[in-house]
Amino acid sequence: MNVVAGNGAEIPAIGLGTWELRGRTCARIVEQALRLGYRHIDTAQIYDNEREVGEGLRASGVKRDEVFVTTKVWTTHFRPNDLERSAKESLVKLRMTEVDLLLLHWPNPQVPLAETLGALAKVKRAGLARHIGVSNFNVALVEEAVAACPEPLACDQVEYHPYREQADVIEACARHGLAFVAYSPIAKGRIKGDRVLARIGDRYRKTAAQVCLRWLVQQNVSAIPRTSKLERLQENMEIFDFELSDEDMREISAISGTGAR
Repeated sequence: MNVVAGNGAEIPAIGLGTWELRGRTCARIVEQALRLGYRHIDTAQIYDNEREVGEGLRASGVKRDEVFVTTKVWTTHFRPNDLERSAKESLVKLRMTEVDLLLLHWPNPQVPLAETLGALAKVKRAGLARHIGVSNFNVALVEEAVAACPEPLACDQVEYHPYREQADVIEACARHGLAFVAYSPIAKGRIKGDRVLARIGDRYRKTAAQVCLRWLVQQNVSAIPRTSKLERLQENMEIFDFELSDEDMREISAISGTGAR
């Protein structure tokens, strides 16, 4: 499995996003994803599915230490005592002793960032998370977080796809050794109707979504597409047997900001 490195973390290049997956559906999709070869599962406190993610992992038969598990602290838990307590609650729900990556889900200007990052670093030092990071942080916040955090930050997880240009954030992450993780990497399904991606895909016998995911991976970005369909799980993994040309990469990058075509 290809990985994206970030300050000591090795994050599998393709993972399963679990936003909006609930109950038995969530547990079943996580189980099937792991059986198909996924080794990166992304959840969050606010998704209300950490328990099911843990169930799916145990049902898969894949060893815990072979799977990179990310969860995220919700903004109402950013005060130091709340953050530590909520991290422990996440582990109870997941039935794990640690997560591989614990992120701050969104910025919260109501709580000083240095305080929150201090608590996040404390959680890491206590062995509850192997790595820590942020999500939905812009360039200024990435700079502030890197300067304020007592422990290295592994990544910034941000919405990124050909309709959402993020070059400045990607550059800021690279400057500080952070991995860049893309959520909604196929633009909540809008990618499937894109004529440019479909035309490029025809040359490689790949779908528009596969071309899009490959475009991300070739930028050294980790992508976490979410799906509730078993056939899509397989499709999203089948992107490591072809390579886009430099011209393809430029053409896809030029789509940014134009919306569905």
